[in-house]
Amino acid sequence: MIKYNDILSIDRIIDVYKNIYSNTKHKEKLVRFELAFSCNVINVLNQLKAKTYSHSDYSVFLISIPKYRIIMSENIKDKIVNHLVSKYILIPTLSPKLIEMNVATRKGKGNKMGLYYTKKYINKMKMKYDNFYVLKCDISKYFYNIDHQVLLEKLSADIKDQDILNLLSNIISSTDNENINELINKLIQTEIKKLESKNITDIEKKKIELSRLPRYKKGTGLPIGNETSQILAVYYLNGLDHFIKENLRIKCYIRYMDDFILFYHDKEYLKFCLKEIEKYLETVKLKLNRKTQIYDMKKGFNFLGYKFFLKNKKLIVLINNQTKKRVKRKLRRLKKKNSPRYPLVKASYKGYFMRAHCGYFIYKSKI
Repeated sequence: MIKYNDILSIDRIIDVYKNIYSNTKHKEKLVRFELAFSCNVINVLNQLKAKTYSHSDYSVFLISIPKYRIIMSENIKDKIVNHLVSKYILIPTLSPKLIEMNVATRKGKGNKMGLYYTKKYINKMKMKYDNFYVLKCDISKYFYNIDHQVLLEKLSADIKDQDILNLLSNIISSTDNENINELINKLIQTEIKKLESKNITDIEKKKIELSRLPRYKKGTGLPIGNETSQILAVYYLNGLDHFIKENLRIKCYIRYMDDFILFYHDKEYLKFCLKEIEKYLETVKLKLNRKTQIYDMKKGFNFLGYKFFLKNKKLIVLINNQTKKRVKRKLRRLKKKNSPRYPLVKASYKGYFMRAHCGYFIYKSKI
């Protein structure tokens, strides 16, 4: 059984710091931390040993591409604690509880594995049935609506060390700081002033988009960008995964974070499943959004940025137009800046497109 003392190690702190160093774009933070590296590392260790660690305030940023969204950034001390908890506690403890078809942000999973299962299940269903259906569900503002108390109750069933639970509670409840919403509001007002100073044709549309950005409510929400948040968000609906597979007996099921699909040959049974899923989500204080729908496989559906449909019983996988536009914008921006990341990002997108029936897209686009 994993215990709190497992993270109280200089070697482990330095181990996770190396990973943070490689992946942190804000190098100024790293420079400041390394000016007194030994003292800072020992300070992290001593706070954890004394159980006096408390998560600091976040830096909050507004991103406009491909759409407006909020991201949050921690200082290096908090990053270290998040990575320690993730690598040495959450992943080894929670990963064995998760089903294989829960594919988001897990080692060896991701978009590629989600695509693999989607193709597998469509090919399996088309061999058995002339037609079948897909229930595609999407949860409303998932990260912002995860309930702290519900999450901690779930964690306490799988983690028995109270010191670990106290530390997790401190990290999870860090969104209760009212300063976060104040910063979000300031960013939105600044962006609106910026838009009004320019001659932008769709300014009203952008203002509406900005007004719809979620805020944190006390007792709900996970920090956007934290290492622990990704793992906890994958874990939060683990009970739903088992409910769909074991209670509703849906064999062909995939979840990518808050976006999940169920395949079945009987549309009426999927309607029943939808009602049961809504009932389950009430127990964890979540709701489905209006994008939730049952699709006829003959007409196809979108999932993971791909469009899936059957033509003469043959599975066709395309990239949706919105994804194509986003990729073009990103690659052109990197190319214009002569970014050293450009060839790596282009190669990554090439692999993404090659999985569909449009591997020629990047070459045709002349990016």
